[in-house]
Amino acid sequence: MTLIKKVSKALAVIVVVSAVSSFASHQYVNHVEKQRPIVTLAKHPKKVLFFYRDDCPDCQAIFHRIYWHNVISHNVVFINMNQSQNRHYIHQYQLTSVPTLIHGKQRYAGTKQSQIKRIVGD
Repeated sequence: MTLIKKVSKALAVIVVVSAVSSFASHQYVNHVEKQRPIVTLAKHPKKVLFFYRDDCPDCQAIFHRIYWHNVISHNVVFINMNQSQNRHYIHQYQLTSVPTLIHGKQRYAGTKQSQIKRIVGD
């Protein structure tokens, strides 16, 4: 086999493995997004609070970015407001829409990447 064929086969394998792993990780994050655990915020006093709904298109648009940020920094608590036992946070944090991010006195409701970055950090 020539060198070109060997390199071509190696590149093809790399492309296929990358595509499969990207698809699998995307599916996993979608699975995480749909979970509806009951969240107790007293356990997370200094973290960024991410209030979202798994059926909200705006929330879905930013969920992956925030999820992967959290994989590295471990500073975000995900609160799915479709879990009825999490809804008391609506009054406690005066939530008017989702997605909403709160960190200390900073808060942002929306999908603008620069504002999200300001709240969650790099």
